Amino acid sequence: MSEQNKPILQLTDICKTFNRGSVNEKVALKNLSLTVNDGDFITVIGGNGAGKSTLLNAICGTFRVDEGKIILGGRDVTRLSEYKRAKYLGRVFQDPMTGTSPNMEIQENLALAYRRGKRRSLMPGIRKSEKELYREQLARLGLGLEDRMTAKVGLLSGGQRQSLTLLMATLNKPELLLLDEHTAALDPKTAAKVLAFTEEIAAENNLTTIMITHNMLDAIRCGNRLIMMQEGRVIYDVSGDEKKSLKVEDLLQRFRESGGEINDRMVLN
Repeated sequence: MSEQNKPILQLTDICKTFNRGSVNEKVALKNLSLTVNDGDFITVIGGNGAGKSTLLNAICGTFRVDEGKIILGGRDVTRLSEYKRAKYLGRVFQDPMTGTSPNMEIQENLALAYRRGKRRSLMPGIRKSEKELYREQLARLGLGLEDRMTAKVGLLSGGQRQSLTLLMATLNKPELLLLDEHTAALDPKTAAKVLAFTEEIAAENNLTTIMITHNMLDAIRCGNRLIMMQEGRVIYDVSGDEKKSLKVEDLLQRFRESGGEINDRMVLN
């Protein structure tokens, strides 16, 4: 097996039910199996309640799955705690306010991300070499943040914070980058910029990526593989030339055929 086709993530028969035995019981993941190979950029689409975010939470260890196995980078992490998995993962959430500390400086947030999973030093503060690295990386965003490194993150706009969060998530190349509708809360122009930077940094570092999106055009255009989820299962998995030739109408037809509910947000996007 070539390095490019080496599995980074293997999910086998994953099941998760919330509020089991109550009137609010919800089957979120149902015997879901998925293999993610090194360098894959997978876009994930599906209606509300399809299990998309639950899938990412299961990978992160936000909760333990009821059944099944999760292998990450060759390690069985099924019962591993969330904080122990964190050193292998990068994650960006939908809410720009999540993922950064608003009362800390930009450079302090970057330092926390850069040092995550590394042996801590007794030396206080941020070294000069680190500041140069942060300045260089911030300049790539084209937002002028390299000249505001001592500014508090809480003063930044949503787009600036989301760009910073993406940079923090990829500063130490993670084994797997998870993007949970990370452009959904942004205006269209800012969302396009953040998505373009996402593609650039993923390609440059060959980052294995799973990106949830409601935007069908983005799902088709981005990455090398697309999966569609419904009722906690993967019902469609397409890649290569077949994915490149997809149209939004094709995806809508798949939803209809599977009995899925097409909401306004999916159509408008």
